[in-house]
Amino acid sequence: MSGASATGEAGSRAGKNYKWTALSNTTLGVLMATIDSSITLIAMPNIFRGIHLNPLAPGNSFYLLWMILGFLVTTSVLVVSLGRLGDIYGRVKMYNLGFVIYTVGSLLLAIDWMQHRPGATWLIVMRLVQGVGSAFLVANASAILTDAFPANQRGMALGINQVAGISGTFIGLVLGGILGPINWRLIFLISVPIGIFGTIWAYLKLEDRGVRHDAPIDWVGNLTFAIGLVLVMIGVTGGIRPYATSPMGWANPWVISEIVAGVAFLASFVVIETRVANPMFRIPLFRIRAFAAGTAATFLVAVARGGLMFMMIIWLQGIWLPLHGFSFETTPLWAGIYMLPLTAGFLIAGPLSGTLSDRFGTRLFTTIGPVGTATAFVLLELLPVNFAYPAFAVILFFSGLFQGIFSSPNRASVMNSLPPQHRGAGGGMNSTFQNSAQVFSIGIFFSLMIAGLASVLPRAMSSGLMAHGVSASVAERIGHLPPISILFAAFLGYNPIKALLGTSELSKLSNSNINTLTGRAFFPHLIATPFAEGLHTAFAFAIVACLIAGFISWTRSTASRNPSTDHQAGEDSGPQIVIDLPVD
Repeated sequence: MSGASATGEAGSRAGKNYKWTALSNTTLGVLMATIDSSITLIAMPNIFRGIHLNPLAPGNSFYLLWMILGFLVTTSVLVVSLGRLGDIYGRVKMYNLGFVIYTVGSLLLAIDWMQHRPGATWLIVMRLVQGVGSAFLVANASAILTDAFPANQRGMALGINQVAGISGTFIGLVLGGILGPINWRLIFLISVPIGIFGTIWAYLKLEDRGVRHDAPIDWVGNLTFAIGLVLVMIGVTGGIRPYATSPMGWANPWVISEIVAGVAFLASFVVIETRVANPMFRIPLFRIRAFAAGTAATFLVAVARGGLMFMMIIWLQGIWLPLHGFSFETTPLWAGIYMLPLTAGFLIAGPLSGTLSDRFGTRLFTTIGPVGTATAFVLLELLPVNFAYPAFAVILFFSGLFQGIFSSPNRASVMNSLPPQHRGAGGGMNSTFQNSAQVFSIGIFFSLMIAGLASVLPRAMSSGLMAHGVSASVAERIGHLPPISILFAAFLGYNPIKALLGTSELSKLSNSNINTLTGRAFFPHLIATPFAEGLHTAFAFAIVACLIAGFISWTRSTASRNPSTDHQAGEDSGPQIVIDLPVD
């Protein structure tokens, strides 16, 4: 009798301890993946100097864009399929494989021996490999956590995991700024020991507690989805590149063809998924009101957040930091540091809101979060371009706070709404919308910013250069360069005027004019007014996106109260499902 009791107590302790093991390991995996999604943004100048390639030279913008976007595109395309594979073959098995692939990809990135364009091509390909590993990790982490935690603790667990993931994108900015100047290879090499440790830990400790659902792989659906999403994302990235005499490429026949073909493939994919017996993308899950609303809100808030990150980086690096005494070369690191209040807000609000939503339900938190984020955007619009940092830091903190308030309860609501056998696929579908939103946000916000700059910047640039000794022909040529070149220069931490004029043109000027043009004040003052116009337009879009997300969250099903009152321990049959039809 006592032996049986002891065995039962040991099993109970093991069960209680396992959920914390699952939380720790999946948080490590997601944090590692999301740090690497942004670490290259800040270290990009060091990477390109290391392989001796000028990313601003004609024809090299492809390498610049795909070093940034390749990782995100790959993760977005694969995360649904790999979540579905987790449902079929075991989520822990797929998750462990993700750690292995990610670690190998990181090591191969660090040992790039080539230079110039071949070196850049190798880095892009290996970033795609990293993206595959990231997709395995992200697709299955939420499902593993949902399987490990009882319903009345999932908000807290998913909150910690979700906030670690989102915070990782901002932590990566700081790490890239610290490691890049030491040696560009370190930004990739740092993931190797973490990946080895995480792989061994996951293999030894994680247990597959999910509901397995053996089924054949939907190869046709998987292929049409991948082709469609890739084509749309390639079209989006092409849209922000110049075409002919236009500062943007949305009129480029290739861009139009890519987007149209991508949409056609995605439409075919939807039709296929409604007709095959075992689809990868389970369209009927969108009949679950909480899942559909939560996924739509996820996409809208992620679009706004992606735009916030890129606009803040350009604002700080191109204008504010140089005006406050920082050299252009040091602005990438300091931009990451000055954005830390945003991360702090996430870290505070995420776990707390997740815990509170376990007790009081998710609807209030998922509504307040986007509305508060929209308010933060309004406050940012009211700031002058050369703002006082304390006010800026407070607004960033509250923006992070409200985004954290939204993210954890929203993810918990989505995962709690899913039938157990579809948590991998459903979690992957939600992650696809979140990851693809970052790519779309680049296209949307850069387009809005370029449109604002294109109407004002050419005249301001050419007249400013001629006023300081640059010949009219050279000033006109530089003034009519695509605004994306100037944004990329600021984004990469280059001295924009020095990079645009070049050594030969600068040598023709007097020392006083050289010092003025390449100093810390000329470019920020030149770009401040047109930048402000583009910024207001971009932030107005973000405000609308957040308000729509808040409205969608408010109108979602009210059936999600306290999960502990709706489910027995270990069961989650989905109280928010508002249809009677089975999902399979």
